[in-house]
Amino acid sequence: MEIRKVELYLLDMKLKEPFKTSFGVTDVRPVVLVRVEERGGEEGWGELVAGHGPWYSYETYEIDYLVLEKYIVPLIIGENLKDITDYVKLVSKIRGYPMAKAAVEEALWDLYSRETGIPLSKLFGGVKEEVVSGVSIGIKPNVEMLIKEVYRRLDEGYRRIKIKIEPGKDVVLVKKIREEFGDIPLQVDANSAYTIADVDVFLKLDKFGLLMIEQPLGYDDLLHHSILSKKLITPICLDESIKNLHDVILAYKLGSAEIINIKPARVSGPFESKKILDVVSGLGLGAWIGGMLETGIGRAFLVALASHPSVTYPNDISASDRYWNEDIVEPPWILTKNGTI
Repeated sequence: MEIRKVELYLLDMKLKEPFKTSFGVTDVRPVVLVRVEERGGEEGWGELVAGHGPWYSYETYEIDYLVLEKYIVPLIIGENLKDITDYVKLVSKIRGYPMAKAAVEEALWDLYSRETGIPLSKLFGGVKEEVVSGVSIGIKPNVEMLIKEVYRRLDEGYRRIKIKIEPGKDVVLVKKIREEFGDIPLQVDANSAYTIADVDVFLKLDKFGLLMIEQPLGYDDLLHHSILSKKLITPICLDESIKNLHDVILAYKLGSAEIINIKPARVSGPFESKKILDVVSGLGLGAWIGGMLETGIGRAFLVALASHPSVTYPNDISASDRYWNEDIVEPPWILTKNGTI
């Protein structure tokens, strides 16, 4: 792949409805699309998922746009890349900025897939024709609105419900959902909103038969996740704490998690994601693919990775109409009657 051109496109995508987590509220998502073109004219597309502020990650779309334009794109212009490993080696000299690196890597995977005629799912070791889809529900102003949305998402066919929690909006919400819906597949996501001092909250949540508790403590706190994990029956799932395969192995050795949420953008791209997927099942860890409010372009990589045999839990990969009135891909991603994508 001799790269002759790289183009960046900045869009503002308005969500159908605001999405609230313990970090804050998102109603408009900045989207940077990356288009690469090789010498023969074939193209590939990727997506930057960094948001407005440094909350989930230190990366923001404005900083990453600068990193892309000034540092990453110049590295590959005119380069003849044999495969994706050449790109990974090139950008390894840039410290950090996994989301920026992932955006270009996705575009190169797309280009490579088009040139070779091999589907992305096969390039990533996938074996499934459909992937099981769960849905993530943000923090609502009141319990009644939350219950109403759970009804709506179950009616749409989603096979797992995940709710965002924060201090003061946690145990009561889970209790109400269990009372209303019984033993549905249910998990919670704290986005690092708690500390080990909140152990009593998690001991109460532990009684509700949750699939997992996702990222309850600080993003860099593997030690206290290990302590908390030993006190609970419910598995701990790590998200923000996992930046690469090394972190997965460290979390496994410490006993900090039993499940890993793999977000390609968080771990520098599909290449590192596949490395993690190739290892987790051998360690006895569960895995699933998480989302970052992607458009249909970024969603394609999530679906392809979710077809890997190591993915053992429903994924945060919703249909296009979950977040967007109109996606930027045609056809849009849809949820089947079986709750799959």
